[in-house]
Amino acid sequence: MGRRSIPVTRLGMPRPPPSPQTVTRGEVGGRAMSEPGWVTHAVMWQIYPLGFVGAPKVADARELAGVADAASLAGHDGADAGGRSLGGTAAALPGGAAPHVEHRLPRLIAWLDYAVELGASVIALGPIFASESHGYDTIDYFRIDARLGDLSDFDRLIEEAHSRGLNVLLDGVFNHVGRGFAPLQRALNGGPNARERDWFVSQGDSGGHPQFAVFEGHDALVTLNHAEPEVADFVVSVMTYWLGRGADGWRLDAAYAVPAAFWASVLPRVRAEHPNAYIFGEVIHGDYSEIVEAAGFDSLTQYEVWKAIWSSINDANFFELAYALGRHNGYLERFVPLTFVGNHDVTRLATVVDDRRHQAHALVVLLTIGGTPSIYYGDEQGYLGVKEQRAGGDDAIRPEFPEGGPSRLGGGGSGSGSGAGSGPGSGDGWPTYRLHQNLIGLRRRHSWLHSARTETLKLTNAFFAYQVVAGSPVTPAESGPASGESSLSITPRLVVLLNLADEPYTLELPGAPVLLAGAADLAATSTGVSAVTPANGWAILEG
Repeated sequence: MGRRSIPVTRLGMPRPPPSPQTVTRGEVGGRAMSEPGWVTHAVMWQIYPLGFVGAPKVADARELAGVADAASLAGHDGADAGGRSLGGTAAALPGGAAPHVEHRLPRLIAWLDYAVELGASVIALGPIFASESHGYDTIDYFRIDARLGDLSDFDRLIEEAHSRGLNVLLDGVFNHVGRGFAPLQRALNGGPNARERDWFVSQGDSGGHPQFAVFEGHDALVTLNHAEPEVADFVVSVMTYWLGRGADGWRLDAAYAVPAAFWASVLPRVRAEHPNAYIFGEVIHGDYSEIVEAAGFDSLTQYEVWKAIWSSINDANFFELAYALGRHNGYLERFVPLTFVGNHDVTRLATVVDDRRHQAHALVVLLTIGGTPSIYYGDEQGYLGVKEQRAGGDDAIRPEFPEGGPSRLGGGGSGSGSGAGSGPGSGDGWPTYRLHQNLIGLRRRHSWLHSARTETLKLTNAFFAYQVVAGSPVTPAESGPASGESSLSITPRLVVLLNLADEPYTLELPGAPVLLAGAADLAATSTGVSAVTPANGWAILEG
């Protein structure tokens, strides 16, 4: 495969795609890290495809017809990574009818330019493999969900994304499977000597039928036995197959529930074939650094900072955020976390932040601290949605986007129009999109922010000033457009001012910083500047 072209958006931000032939692992603080070099510039736009394209919530019999495991894959030899046969198929309709396919996945193509204009360089897809309902109950890891399309649709999406310099990540559910997964069916129905019984965690028999452990009490999600070597072989075969087909990396769903030793055995085998793949785990609690090191992840989800951002804003308690950023600094010594203020599992930012005037503050934090930031589709349009703990409780946060592309949102379609979007939003629509554009553009012009550390300058309940400092000296080109032409390495910094109070806040700062974004009145003093942040305002300064 030849080198792809490097598009440049109207914001002047280059999008260098990874070269499949050249592996460049990243550095943090001058030390080599387990992270592909292309991730240094990455900003993700996360999509939940089944919701995005308006697919039915549950696959019907026509869509499940003929669904099989790896052996059914055209062009695949029906063997796992260890050469063992994975033969057999799941139940089909009478007469062996082929599954009914709805080609909805191509609807995403109309939104790729929208993602590029937003400033994203990565499309992070939620589940796209054959499943029975929400996608996290996978029944065939080598088939595209028939509600979305087929392999040709996937190939086209990859080609279109790559042609725009967009990398594509897939969502791998390797902790558990759906009830229709063919090896599980054989384990349930094949008697005590069924080979695949060891793929699952036995809970004894009931009435002569084997019982297997399930994930977090969900009977439809049967847990894989990660101590079984054939399960590791199978996961390797899935991950390498889709990377070989053009995907650029993986999100590992419920990685926190899988023993770290399993990932430590699987990921080196995957990287041996695809060393430039980016692989991060879904982890909520625990010592993130220890988990990354033990499992071999490139990164994991930074839920500590996610919670601290919106909670500290709602409670006017910036001490919580300052504490979380202190822990975040420690993680950045070992790896670069995946940061976010919204995803497919949590209440929308525009809903969870009580005061609409302070929603921008959350985004400012996300895009000025170290990390690999991810924007959840719809958040950039101010979409609303509450996550509920009930059946169907995720539907409100996984909505359909209009068919036909951004023009159907109203207000201009390219991000340059005025007025609110027509989706389930807060009424901010395109202005919220443009705020995302501007802050993502600022971040990408200061690529050193990827591994930057934060230092508190001033902290009260309702006012927080912190400076962001590069993890190691950088060249002026990496520092940003205001850094000058010197060839000497420098340690750049930004200053972030956040005010939740109904009165302006005045802070004395050294040097001669300039305003990059937001609003602040700067007046020179004998020792530097006096910076006045407006009531409920924010500002980003440089210098």
